[in-house]
Amino acid sequence: MSDAELVLRSTRVITPEGTRAASVAVTDGTITAVLPHDAPVPDGARLEDLGDHVLLPGLVDTHVHVNDPGRTEWEGFWTATRAAAAGGITTLVDMPLNSLPPTTTVPHLRTKQQCAADKAHIDVGFWGGALPDNVKELRPLHEAGVFGFKAFLSPSGVDEFPHLERGPLARTMAEIAAFDGLLIVHAEDPHLLASAPQQPGPKYADFLASRPRGAEDTAVAQLIREAKALHARVHVLHLSSSDALPMIAEARAEGVRITVETCPHYLTLTAEEVPDGASEFKCCPPIREAANQDLLWQALADGTIDCIVTDHSPSTADLKTDDFATAWGGISGLQLSLAAVWTEARRRGHGLEDVVRWMSARTSELVGLDDRKGAIAVGRDADFAVLAPDETFTVDPVALQHRNRVTAYAGRTLHGVVKSTWLRGQRIVADGEFTEPKGRLLTRTH
Repeated sequence: MSDAELVLRSTRVITPEGTRAASVAVTDGTITAVLPHDAPVPDGARLEDLGDHVLLPGLVDTHVHVNDPGRTEWEGFWTATRAAAAGGITTLVDMPLNSLPPTTTVPHLRTKQQCAADKAHIDVGFWGGALPDNVKELRPLHEAGVFGFKAFLSPSGVDEFPHLERGPLARTMAEIAAFDGLLIVHAEDPHLLASAPQQPGPKYADFLASRPRGAEDTAVAQLIREAKALHARVHVLHLSSSDALPMIAEARAEGVRITVETCPHYLTLTAEEVPDGASEFKCCPPIREAANQDLLWQALADGTIDCIVTDHSPSTADLKTDDFATAWGGISGLQLSLAAVWTEARRRGHGLEDVVRWMSARTSELVGLDDRKGAIAVGRDADFAVLAPDETFTVDPVALQHRNRVTAYAGRTLHGVVKSTWLRGQRIVADGEFTEPKGRLLTRTH
């Protein structure tokens, strides 16, 4: 590492081969060596001795609603990427909806990229959107570098992003399969949702009954059938129903090209503890029972669920009314996702290596960034989070970087304090102090 500009040294570095004491050398923003802890520091290189704090690869969150442009009062690239950086996330992929315009044509993508360019504190990529009437736009978006295409099988909640019925889904999937793209899907069956009991008001039990597990299970089964017939690549977004896990495992064993994510709120919060009227806990599909949560953790452990992402979906506080039927459905989790997951993971006997696999390595693989992101290894970007895993903090909404400081985690004590976050060898946040934006806009390269 004779030409190294920076060396980060820790007694606990999480690498693909395991956790060990190491010195990580960085040149021009890239990891150039992972050496023994006591390796000599070359002349001219700056040493950052992290002591016993854990050095882990920056997290990669592939499910974020930034809402910029068009609904920047809900979030925005400046605040979203600051919140992400504060939580140890160094790359996010922005969802195509809740912004105006949605990312459903190449000109709309260019609008969003222009909006993000000078506001991104971390690296940012983009998903395209699949609508009933934009099949002809999918290949141009793919060639423009989106990482895949988001579709809903039930109403999205915003009029400008309608869902796909069975015929349009098949046409969309066939088009995306023709260029071996990735279709990512909000899987809830609209007919089962429509027939579920709809009782407005503040009771969480009523809201939970309105989004039954069967709606997820039926939609996932439909997705599997279509993907199997077309040999298409599909990804199930924000899985909350554990009842769908056996069919997913069976489909994968049969060769169906399906991956699955879940979210911190499904893994750390339970229906039994949601107070009535507390719509900061509302999301779709919903937070389910503790027994369901146990099975999601089991599926992470056995690999049926691939990864954990936030589905950060904020709104203004006034949309979070005490009526679960009409309140905006979305949980803001960017800044707290690592700590929330780590707190529950350690309680269940998992290690930080598991958390890194679920929140960095596998998310990087999902979007084809695993040649640059997701690991502390030679040739990868020098993106890091420095974590004090045994330190705790109590969540105070005032300390959040989100534009709207509404959180389901308020008052909770969490393990894992992010001491600093690094992007391509540059410290972008430390102890709450941020640099100017240094993020880049990412495009799919393979």
